[in-house]
Amino acid sequence: MSEHGIEFRPSADFTASRDGIRDTGIVFLGDSFVVGVGDPKGQGWVTRVVGRTHHPDVQLTAYNLGLRGDTSAGVLTRWQGEVPLRWEGRGERRLVLSVGTNDVLTGVSLARHRLNIANILDDASANGVAVLVVSPPPTDDHVLNEKLAVLVEAQADVCARRSGPFVDTFYPLLGHDQWQSDLAASSVEGHPGQAGYGLMAWLVLHNGWNEWLGIA
Repeated sequence: MSEHGIEFRPSADFTASRDGIRDTGIVFLGDSFVVGVGDPKGQGWVTRVVGRTHHPDVQLTAYNLGLRGDTSAGVLTRWQGEVPLRWEGRGERRLVLSVGTNDVLTGVSLARHRLNIANILDDASANGVAVLVVSPPPTDDHVLNEKLAVLVEAQADVCARRSGPFVDTFYPLLGHDQWQSDLAASSVEGHPGQAGYGLMAWLVLHNGWNEWLGIA
């Protein structure tokens, strides 16, 4: 464990530079919210989080593997095929996983969603990859939100059973005035604009982000 209580899990071929700088590769894997669809500045929450992550002992290389319309089954496949390529040459491997809305929209069962997320977490753990799961945010559709609430609780449970970090963006933004107004003004249905993604980034940054990276 690090001095901050966060386990530093380097890859098997990890080698620290002589000046002690950690060479960290972090992959963001998920759907259109990871892409930042709807943000007129093209940043989304991912770029905002990365832009506010600085530490003199960490050299961070970030990769955004968001895919519009992706489901938990899709990210499971891409986890196995696309993600490892981004870590080549990196000493420390980390993954941020955020998916779920399209599972509800396409009728993926809750049991299958849980299994897909659990498979990624278990495979990552077996291979020395530290994972942070970020829930999907609420939408402006009440019926969809009721289903998302169940899914978010399931994600939290899967992470808790593995003692893994989980960031809930759903409940803090559900009914949030600025979030709701940003959804209403967005040019893309069900997605926020600049202000909404800023709120998501704030939630990630203030719910264990630095602690997870071991830079608090």
